[in-house]
Amino acid sequence: MDFARNEDLEAIAGLAGQIFGSLAEPERVVQVETGENGFDRTLWTTLAESGLLGIALPESVGGAEQGMLGLVALLEEQGKRVAPVPLWPVLAGAALPLAHFGSEDQISRWLPGLVEGTSLLIAAFETAPGQDIPVLALRKGDTLVVSGEIAAVPSAAVADGIVMPVRCEDGSVVVAVVPTGAAGLTVIPLDVTSHESAGVVRFDEVEIPVTDQLAGDGDEITAWVRRRLRIAVAALQLGVCEEALRMTAAYTSERVQFGRPLSTNQAVAVRAADAYLDTESIRLTTQRAAWLLDEGREDEAESASLVAKWWAARGGLRVVHATQHLHGGIGADVDYPIHRYFLWGRQCAFTLGSADAVAAELGAQLHTAPPIGAPT
Repeated sequence: MDFARNEDLEAIAGLAGQIFGSLAEPERVVQVETGENGFDRTLWTTLAESGLLGIALPESVGGAEQGMLGLVALLEEQGKRVAPVPLWPVLAGAALPLAHFGSEDQISRWLPGLVEGTSLLIAAFETAPGQDIPVLALRKGDTLVVSGEIAAVPSAAVADGIVMPVRCEDGSVVVAVVPTGAAGLTVIPLDVTSHESAGVVRFDEVEIPVTDQLAGDGDEITAWVRRRLRIAVAALQLGVCEEALRMTAAYTSERVQFGRPLSTNQAVAVRAADAYLDTESIRLTTQRAAWLLDEGREDEAESASLVAKWWAARGGLRVVHATQHLHGGIGADVDYPIHRYFLWGRQCAFTLGSADAVAAELGAQLHTAPPIGAPT
């Protein structure tokens, strides 16, 4: 693939950068965290008005059809400003699967409002493959009666619906869109590392009619969604690391100690260089995984998305630790901007699995893959 962005992707990044740069300044981010429950509705409305909420969706449902590479460009800019809006779970985990697997009624019910910013659908696919889905369902005719609890759902308190997998009593998986106003559904606010809006979602015999269930094999849909979510989180982490590194380069070049800038010390320069290499590794693996999905190469993208998420977890943690450390004492000040990048970097690193969990998943996949050159 060509890792250079084309004109359309440059335009997306430029527009997103302008919006986040003007509406997600540090003072505004603090205000949203402390007084608006971690969700910037003004910014969300502006993103909708600019057409960016539909950036990855097909034109047939009101989108710009820029695919995962377009979404990566948008999320990278969000990460640079740690802007408190739930782009990755909404666009990658709710809008895209609805557009791909939803019925005409489901699409017409949810997607226009989502693109226009008047409704909010959130994905809840945090459970790793191989682990039990925490929400269980009993069949009552065509209706699923769901009980259980999802420990952390981004922006659950402000969402109109949740796109999520549920496990039925026969072991099968169904992916459904559950309105947050459904009887028996409760959202409990949750304080997460990044201070974004989040909540625990409990289900007490919540009824999900067949009209709210996506058509198709639930396991396959879940895997399809998780590929896109991993890439989306990696793209967000890329922006976080880029900006943290830029801020650190500026600080160490301006901070004079013992008569010379900190950046001229070899130990500082080497650690910053390592952080740069980690950041570029996140960039290249994320772009490649997104490109594979845009090319329709789902099987290859499965492992590529795991590699991108591994770099976002392992390399991303190294970057935010290094950049905070290189700020010295001021880096430990929770009111100083670099600390917020540290928190977001940790949030991204552990979302959808830690580095070790992702490595184990990738190892299991490679173990079961046929040898290179073997007949398929």
